[in-house]
Amino acid sequence: MTQALQDLGDYISSALSQDVLKAEVAKGELIVTVRTAAIQKVLTFLRDDANCLFKLLMDLCGVDYPERPQRFEVVYNLLSLKHNRRVRVKVMTDEDTPVPTAVGIFSTAGWYERETWDMYGVAFSDNPDLRRILTDYGFDGHPLRKDFPLTGFVELRYDDEEKRVVYEPVKLVQDFRSFDFQSPWEGMLPGDEKAEGKV
Repeated sequence: MTQALQDLGDYISSALSQDVLKAEVAKGELIVTVRTAAIQKVLTFLRDDANCLFKLLMDLCGVDYPERPQRFEVVYNLLSLKHNRRVRVKVMTDEDTPVPTAVGIFSTAGWYERETWDMYGVAFSDNPDLRRILTDYGFDGHPLRKDFPLTGFVELRYDDEEKRVVYEPVKLVQDFRSFDFQSPWEGMLPGDEKAEGKV
């Protein structure tokens, strides 16, 4: 299987030699990194070429690497039912450079791009409906960025007892992240009722 993926990566690289920066097989998956400006051309090729036929966009998401000049990766996961293969396509961008939209190639890209913009702040040029999808319309910032502050924000919710909308400080409870590294972890962990035969 790895050789078949490597052959497909070589085929894509040779067909799109000006646009593909790297094609590699990592952990049994084909990953193709392309120039950001060429993403529409590459996605169209992968969808329509007889050796590819990646007709389904399964996912589109963002990744944040704040130490890089182009801190964001936009990742497209494609599936070919005809050839029973998957490919991961990556482009890189910074906070100011928009990525060309994939809505004209895969109709499902619209909501994925909205989520990526809402969570990471990655803009998609020519997306017909680029607005927040998971946060409030007045929300300031992008919560999945690594530099997003964990305190100082309020959340909006409906209080059933007060029968009205209330604003409260955001509580990010991280009780299970406080470990006592001096302890030898003796005894039963919380939630392990089977250990004492209580179930």
